[in-house]
Amino acid sequence: MNIFSAIILFFCFIFVLFPLFFMLLLSGNDYYIPLLFTFAIILYLAIVFHLFQFFKTKKRKVVFTTISGVAIIITLISPLKHAYLDSIPTVDAEVNVYQYMPFSEEGKVTTLNEEATLTLTDQLPKMDGATALYPLYSAIVQATYPEKDYNPYMSEVMVNTTPDAYTNLFKGEVDMIFAAAPSESQRKYAERLGLEMKLAPIGREAFVFFVNKKNAIDGLTIEQIKDIYSGKVQNWKDVGGDNDSIRAFQRPEDSGSQTALQKLMGDTPLMKAEKEEIVTGMGGIIQEVSQYKNFKNAIGFTFRYYSNEMVKNNQIKLLEIEGVAPTKENIRNNTYPIASEFYIVTAGTTNPNVDKLIEWILSAQGQQLVEKVGYVPLNE
Repeated sequence: MNIFSAIILFFCFIFVLFPLFFMLLLSGNDYYIPLLFTFAIILYLAIVFHLFQFFKTKKRKVVFTTISGVAIIITLISPLKHAYLDSIPTVDAEVNVYQYMPFSEEGKVTTLNEEATLTLTDQLPKMDGATALYPLYSAIVQATYPEKDYNPYMSEVMVNTTPDAYTNLFKGEVDMIFAAAPSESQRKYAERLGLEMKLAPIGREAFVFFVNKKNAIDGLTIEQIKDIYSGKVQNWKDVGGDNDSIRAFQRPEDSGSQTALQKLMGDTPLMKAEKEEIVTGMGGIIQEVSQYKNFKNAIGFTFRYYSNEMVKNNQIKLLEIEGVAPTKENIRNNTYPIASEFYIVTAGTTNPNVDKLIEWILSAQGQQLVEKVGYVPLNE
């Protein structure tokens, strides 16, 4: 009778476990699976041993409890590690772009104090761009386009990552994009397609590096940054900080900030980016460049406006470069050493309003809007 009960109990456990197994696998929480099976086996054995009166002596109970405890502790290591990593904030957090949508009720879109000298009513240029520049071109749209719904992902005015914006430009799905200069691979791809990219600079921005606010380092030189991102320097003490390893995060290939880092590195080889395994649907595993986690020993990079105005994370600090802070004033007076222009990029559009819009953005009124949004205009 006890053997029959044990067999029935086994199949009951299987019936309950497999749905939980697939749920954890599909949700990307597969690191809980060993703990789940360990707990189930211990529970099953405890019930079966009780049925067969295995726990007659105190010694047997102690041995079983000890082995079970050790097994649970071992299988808890991975979930606890992931819980710790999840508790560390990701600085490159997603921004709610809908609050910057033109004509939205959120009220975050910057407006001019007067009517725009350009008004477009038809043949609206289709645009896309980097997330960090969306507040700017959203303000441009609100100043010059007719009022209506401009969904960030399904309208004439979209916002995607820099790589996706360039892809949409090359496919002819948009007339213009607002982005940092293209990467070398993006330039070569455009050439293979027979496309001639035109880059119209419309403002200036600072490329910035940041660390955990508890890091003793307040600034670095360009040479030290190159040493860190080439892997030559791997400890903060070698650049004047504490005796702690450096965890240097990067961004995905062809993103605006990764391209800026590659340009800064010049001929200095860039070390391989830290990657993490991402579990996808049906248990597939892919590798992606790790998002910046704000470890005490971490360093990352982005653009000033995105960090200061959109993310606004008070757990990081922007580093001085060559002793100069990345402020609007220092971008304006050319003392911050790694400021650069950002662009409207086109690739053979025939929309007649594109040139009109670029001309307006470069006018005094357009540059005033660039300033008001929070960027540094090309001309005062």
